[in-house]
Amino acid sequence: MAWQGMAAEFLQVPAVTRAYTAACVLTTAAVLEILSPFQLYFNPHLVFQKFQVWRLFTNFLFFGPMGFSFFFNMLFVFRYCRMLEEGSFRGRTADFVFMFLFGGVLMTLLGLLGSLFFLGQALMAMLVYVWSRRSPQVRVNFFGLLTFQAPFLPWAILGISLLLGNSILVDLLGIAVGHIYYFLEDVFPNQPGGKRLLLTPHFLKLLLDPPEEDPNYLPLPEERPGTHLPPPQQ
Repeated sequence: MAWQGMAAEFLQVPAVTRAYTAACVLTTAAVLEILSPFQLYFNPHLVFQKFQVWRLFTNFLFFGPMGFSFFFNMLFVFRYCRMLEEGSFRGRTADFVFMFLFGGVLMTLLGLLGSLFFLGQALMAMLVYVWSRRSPQVRVNFFGLLTFQAPFLPWAILGISLLLGNSILVDLLGIAVGHIYYFLEDVFPNQPGGKRLLLTPHFLKLLLDPPEEDPNYLPLPEERPGTHLPPPQQ
């Protein structure tokens, strides 16, 4: 019964958050039993010359072996991915997926310069950064130790990475890409002469977003609220 309750609760999570979190957990579980991290990491030589194209995606799904760092990252991925999807991206699944694609492509290109092999933590940092900039007045309780305004959260996470001995280059990459997305999506369009440069492809909207209602559509009388058909004649 407990598993059924957990499964039902998980199914209430928005689709993108549910899919990405499940993919991360399943990938880590597979590494414990079936796969090796060497089959997942980003290697441009293997991608473009050996056509191991799955590495373009799997490097965003592996957060290291089971341990404190893994659960720490999963907590923030799940929480802030869900808050974005239920908040500023509510009803805009295609735009949310496009943000993932934009961030993933840019991180991959910039990661080549820093020889970064796994970029899941950078994607997590991007999600946290975008949420924090869109929720500047929210106060965050950081594990009961500190309370601060949301825009400081990405830097607090970077500090935890430093304490854990992880490379902060990955966090900085995620923060930088998150800032680029936030600037192009939220800041530049509101400047004099600015416009939206990040336009979600139409096919993604057709595939992922519910169809828009036709403003010229007139419902049938029986579909109109408060309208009742007369009783049949005897």
